[in-house]
Amino acid sequence: MTTYYLAVDIGASSGRHMLGSIEDGKIQLEEIYRFPNGMQSRDGCLCWDVEALFYEIKEGLKRCKELGKIPGFMGIDTWGVDYVLLDGNDQILGKTYGYRDSRTNGMDAKVYEKISLEDLYARTGIQKQMFNTIYQLMAVKQREPGLLAKAKSMLMIPDYFHFLLTGVKRTEYTNATTTQLVSPVTKDWDYELIDLLGYPREIFGEISKPGTLVGDFSKEIQEEVGFNCQVILPATHDTGSAVAAIPTIEEDALYISSGTWSLMGTELLEANCSAQSRIHNLTNEGGYEYRFRYLKNIMGLWMIQSIRKEFVEEYSYGYICEQAQKQTIPSIVDCNDDMFLAPSSMVDAVKVYCENTGQQVPQNEWEIAAVIYNSLGKCYGDTIGQIEEMTGKKYDCIYVVGGGSNAEYLNQVTAKYTGRTVYAGPGEATAIGNLLVQMLYNMQFDGLREARECVERSFDIKKYEE
Repeated sequence: MTTYYLAVDIGASSGRHMLGSIEDGKIQLEEIYRFPNGMQSRDGCLCWDVEALFYEIKEGLKRCKELGKIPGFMGIDTWGVDYVLLDGNDQILGKTYGYRDSRTNGMDAKVYEKISLEDLYARTGIQKQMFNTIYQLMAVKQREPGLLAKAKSMLMIPDYFHFLLTGVKRTEYTNATTTQLVSPVTKDWDYELIDLLGYPREIFGEISKPGTLVGDFSKEIQEEVGFNCQVILPATHDTGSAVAAIPTIEEDALYISSGTWSLMGTELLEANCSAQSRIHNLTNEGGYEYRFRYLKNIMGLWMIQSIRKEFVEEYSYGYICEQAQKQTIPSIVDCNDDMFLAPSSMVDAVKVYCENTGQQVPQNEWEIAAVIYNSLGKCYGDTIGQIEEMTGKKYDCIYVVGGGSNAEYLNQVTAKYTGRTVYAGPGEATAIGNLLVQMLYNMQFDGLREARECVERSFDIKKYEE
């Protein structure tokens, strides 16, 4: 009998159910269900439709039953920082805001009234991003204080879905670190910081590490989907799962988890919370086995996804890559500029940036795409320098995993701007990393090294050189 594992991997634009198994020493993947996702405007706010997402999660489970491929284990990963507040009856309080919502504007100043930016980084090691949960909760405190007063628990988005499946509340470590409220020393909530900010400490549940059993499906879920399954905490932050699936046994590997965001970094065994690390805006997010994902959040393919929506025709990403490669425009934008976070028009934002900086303004869609791809490559090159400065190590190659690893032109410009060999793939790294943690729970591998070795053996990896 084949043992099946199920990764439910939900990103900002879509979600999918990926069945995994091991045959002849290799990981086999099968996508069995896919569904759309996206932030929706509600009363002028950007929100997630968690009810619709949970409906899709259950529909994918039903598909497993129809196919006769019933998973013994499953886990859900999503993006970081977003959460739900629950009342005493476990009902959601208020809206489920998306991280691109503008309500956090100015909330950094409110946080810094209680603790300075410098002290905050020294305590948490997490880079400043206006959508971090610490600022989102300050927005609630300032604008909807009644919600915090009623709240009995806070669950990150994947933890909430696990709760709906099992009736058990677990707060998973890797995603908890994206709140900027967790100590990298204790690996637990920084309750002193939480008290200082005036957030109710009782809403922050005990933190569990990836590989922890949540529980079985509740009776109601078993009846609805037609089977029972053990729910295991993967690294519920999608980048945490993607990094777990880097196809190398090198201990000091440099990676880019490439998707809507580009997360570029390496793994550390101890967090670097130094002032220089803060100045470089590097972050110490939690990883599997309490490794730290020492990385920088770079705007990533969100910019390409955004301009694609503005094109008159619906081109494939492969075609956009091909056309961008033919352009010669030399202009570069700062991908990390806040003007690219949620503009009404990404095309206009790129043009305005080029105009304001005295560079050649792109005249058509392909030149705009070329500017974005080359700007990402330039940003990767700059980031490598910062990471090498902070770690004192030299990196000969970069492992690009996730959906962006399929972007041929981006891989080529990455090799060009970084001067490093690029190994691209697997594209499904997030789902694979999710599956690996379940497999490790079920003792399919003797540790993370052996699991990564299996990834390297199981999937095609493409090589790009300068």
